[in-house]
Amino acid sequence: MKFYFPDSQDQVSPTYDFISDEYLPHRVRQRDDVYAHQIVTPVPYDGILVSKAVVDGSMKGAGKYSAPQRERLYRLGVRKFLRLPQDCATIGDCGAFNYIEEERPPYKVPEVIDFYGQCGFDAGISIDHIIFGYIPEESDEQPEPAWKQRQEISLELAEEFIRSVKSAGTPFEPVGAAQGWGPASYAHSVQKLQKMGYRRIALGGMVPLKSHEILSCLRAIDPIRENYTQFHLLGINRVDSMEQFARHGVTSFDSTSVFRQAFMDDRHNYHTDTGTYTAIRVPQVDGNPALKRLILSGSVSQAEAITAERECLRTLRGYDREEVPLEEVLTALEKYEALVLGPKKKSYIPHYRTTLADKPWKKCPCALCEKHGIEIAVFRGTERNKRRGFHNLTVLETKMRSLSLG
Repeated sequence: MKFYFPDSQDQVSPTYDFISDEYLPHRVRQRDDVYAHQIVTPVPYDGILVSKAVVDGSMKGAGKYSAPQRERLYRLGVRKFLRLPQDCATIGDCGAFNYIEEERPPYKVPEVIDFYGQCGFDAGISIDHIIFGYIPEESDEQPEPAWKQRQEISLELAEEFIRSVKSAGTPFEPVGAAQGWGPASYAHSVQKLQKMGYRRIALGGMVPLKSHEILSCLRAIDPIRENYTQFHLLGINRVDSMEQFARHGVTSFDSTSVFRQAFMDDRHNYHTDTGTYTAIRVPQVDGNPALKRLILSGSVSQAEAITAERECLRTLRGYDREEVPLEEVLTALEKYEALVLGPKKKSYIPHYRTTLADKPWKKCPCALCEKHGIEIAVFRGTERNKRRGFHNLTVLETKMRSLSLG
């Protein structure tokens, strides 16, 4: 089972100063900042997935790439641009979630093939159109006409895509995108794609589905699946179900979930092989928009907030060095939390107590935790938060490796 990490230009600065919370004055982001595969050993994924919508933008607006970055990607190719190790695979897609509200995908087959070819991807996924709903196998509910139309659009574009790829002799592997609204409809898409000549098929639109629903679809596909057909699950990360998925032809998946949980989830921010912990929120007085609004409105004293912020950082670092007791740290955190959250918001202090008492960063063998200590568990700014996301990727990599070894 191979894991692909979707690129969104997530990098960190290796020279960032955590004590002063400052970058070096001569730092150039594109030149000096690094990706997870450059600072984590072993590399925490088998490949990188890059969406055209992330690079070029979409109907929703600009992508994650600046104009100079986009030009460099096309000029250098995906492998050199992302500084990938030789054994790291690449796959391109269109980023269908970015145009989910449109009647038709905004891209044409020739421009997508040009994107995959110019950037030098190992594989490229056909243009698809996500279907909004799901109907269980046992239900009598009928699909909406728009769902059938989106499936037909995806299949028509897949046929044009593989025909064009074969006639042009492009070097990347064509991957067909299958869309459906239930087990039978996914099986229909897969059957059609196999007849077109696809040997590798990406199953899309399954992100909202529960694991048992994904398995229902895979079981429905089994009778018509050719022995050579390999499946990729788009946007799916269900480690506990991966062995079951593999029995039905799934050989790869992609997801940002464990990375994004580091800074998007309310509580499950720091992953371990046995569970998750809540990161300790110490927002920057001069960098947190919500706190700045409170200060500007007069609800919070800036001087008081700065003092409380510094006390939190001082006690946390002292605790990591075993110089400050746990209760003193929690008192400092509680005081700052009261300023930031106010009396009506829920407190994180009980969760902080568990995180601090267990000190999971002390037990983690990853290079980031060994280097940064407690800083990796502090919810504060992009440098700490993304490093924690990279740490979470190492935990996922270890779990996937244990599954493959098992």
